[in-house]
Formats: sequence, structure tokens, C-alpha cells
Amino acid sequence: MRRRDPRWLAVKNATNTIPIVVAAMADPVADGLVASLGRPGGNITGVTFLAPELGPKRLEVLREIFPRMARLAVLQHPRVYSDQTMREMLGAVRAAARQIDIHLVEAKTPTDFDSAFLTIANVRPDALLILPSPMFYVEHRRLVDLANRYRLPTIYWFREAVEAGGLICYGASLPDVFRRSGIYVGKILNGAKPGELPVEQPTKFELVVNLKTAKTLKLTIPRSLLLRADQVIE
Repeated sequence: MRRRDPRWLAVKNATNTIPIVVAAMADPVADGLVASLGRPGGNITGVTFLAPELGPKRLEVLREIFPRMARLAVLQHPRVYSDQTMREMLGAVRAAARQIDIHLVEAKTPTDFDSAFLTIANVRPDALLILPSPMFYVEHRRLVDLANRYRLPTIYWFREAVEAGGLICYGASLPDVFRRSGIYVGKILNGAKPGELPVEQPTKFELVVNLKTAKTLKLTIPRSLLLRADQVIE
């Protein structure tokens, strides 16, 4: 059976003439979307959200809540990005984990969520880290409901999950990423060539904590973390 390309690579393979602006790219060079960040070439440009690089940062946040964390579950959507990018995202977390046991669980479609969370709950991790995926973003309310049902302290990569009842998130501001992508669309409509517009990296990051969820999970969030938070939901 022929393996399907990740969604953005499939878009690239569909045309090499129509300008394409991609919002919230993971690793566009590793994914084969652009030649380089500084000079993409071709017909694609956009904004990255630093997917592989931010995994260790999220782990640091979890370590502040769980200084003696010994077991971490990681939920992954396989093949949503290139194989190299997927290895980079998980590899960065493993490298930063050191003495922490990592338990990787996959969900290929939303129909896999129930069984994935049952597997995670049976592992009995100290916390759950959800890797970036557009599917996880769209289905974040289900993920939050399942995480809270199984009482899994979970860190997400976007604030909408925390606003929906998730515990905590750290990542690039997606509204800011989408706004900057819109600016690129305007430049291209005014005659700019996408291959000459550098892929932008995020400059605005958000740390959001839901204290209501923390209390439900009987967790104490360190004051140092609360002071750094961009928003605390009470």
C-alpha cells in the first residue's frame, strides 16, 4: 500500500505555481516544504510554531509541578508531519527527559482517543504531554474531557485547550501566528514572491494555567509558575 504524504506535503505536490502560505508549520525544512527558512524558494512560505524545539520547554513546566516525575505519557498523531519531524519532536522530549520513563501512545484518528486514553491511564503516568497535531487542535475538547475523566495532568501546546478545562499549556500564540500568516497573504497579493519571503518563527509565547482544573486534580501549582503565566484561570 502506498503511504500517504503528510497533508502539507500533499498540498505542495499538487502545485508548484500557486502561491501557498502555510500557518503553523512544524519544521518546514525537515518536512520538505521549503529549501531553507531564510529563502524558501518555490511557491511556499508561512510561519512556523517551533514544534520540535518547544517539547523540552513543556517538559520543564511539568517538572516544576512534578519535581519527582518518573513516568511521562506522550500522545502522538503519527504521520501528521514528515518522519524526520516526528522523530525530532519525540527525540527532543526523550533527550530532555533523562531519568523519566517515556510511554508513547498513538492516535491516528479521533476514533482512537478512547482506547489511547485507556492505555495511558493503565500506564499510570505522573503527567501527559500531547504532541502538536492539527487533529488534536480541532478535537481538543474531547482530549480535555478524556484527560480530566482519567485525572491525567496534561500539558497542551495551545491555550484553547486550557480555556476548555485543560490543566496547562505552553506554546506559540496561534492567533498571532495566524495574523502574521495573513500579513504574508497580503504581501503576495501585492506582488511579493513566496519563495523570497522568509519563513517566520514565532515571537509570542503563552503559558496558561487553569487553577480550577488543578484543584480538581488536587495539584498545587508552584507560585513561580503562576507568576510567569500569561493567564491564570480561576
